[in-house]
Amino acid sequence: MFNNDLFTFLKPKNELEQTSEGIDVEYTPEVPEAMWVKCPKCKALLLTADLEANHKVCGKCGYYLRLSARERISMLIDDHCFEELDSDLTSENLLAFPDYDAKLNGAKHKSGENESVVTGVAEIGGCKTVLGAMDSGFMMGSMGTVTGEKITRAFEYATEHRLPVVMCTVSGGARMQEGILSLMQMAKTSGAVKRHSDAGLLYITVLTDPTTGGVTASFAMEGDIILSEPNALVAFAGPRVIEQTIRQKLPKDFQTAEFVEEKGFIDAVVPRKDLKATIAKLLKMHE
Repeated sequence: MFNNDLFTFLKPKNELEQTSEGIDVEYTPEVPEAMWVKCPKCKALLLTADLEANHKVCGKCGYYLRLSARERISMLIDDHCFEELDSDLTSENLLAFPDYDAKLNGAKHKSGENESVVTGVAEIGGCKTVLGAMDSGFMMGSMGTVTGEKITRAFEYATEHRLPVVMCTVSGGARMQEGILSLMQMAKTSGAVKRHSDAGLLYITVLTDPTTGGVTASFAMEGDIILSEPNALVAFAGPRVIEQTIRQKLPKDFQTAEFVEEKGFIDAVVPRKDLKATIAKLLKMHE
């Protein structure tokens, strides 16, 4: 006869099982935030490495994520050939506008730039050119006095050295904190473009999302050849402002790059992955 007290069968302890002192059975691995990005449109989680390899275009829905000015420049130029111009120019609160100093400091910190445009000299497909790129991270690429000054100087440099200009735009328009001084940049940049054109030199613009306001009404739409990324908003006033003004419902695709191309204001809508090759081809044709 067996004694139950002598034969007690114990289940071996598994260190992975949940105990009051041990480790929880359920374990959710944590993925570092830097490894993935959520698409703003379809909300899909995208591996950062895959997104970078696809030029920051969502592989699920085709949405174009915005590039910084440096990313845009790096995507277009030949390797390590960018010589920046006027990097020391920076905006000041000329009109003593309330909180503008704090906004400028915040924009510099967010974008890592001194101003909403970066300009310089580079080679694209072996063709030396003056290249500019606006940065949405700096107050949504708004055009202030220094923005206009840098763009004007870039065109003057190109005219003096007989170089073409490629300008990549992204902007919410004129910078209201600088009032009429900001609006004056429309005329100043347009004058520089005209002098560059009168010298018989090529100017290519690349419109990206969004290109609006005073930038659209000046140098952005004055290129000899105007290209755009797909689905970019290209406008002077936004759709909501127009609808409220004329009290009519606008077409769904109104002011997209494709709509503007159809109306004859854009020469070609070019996928981001093809932009460098397209620009290089155009530069060589006009070299």
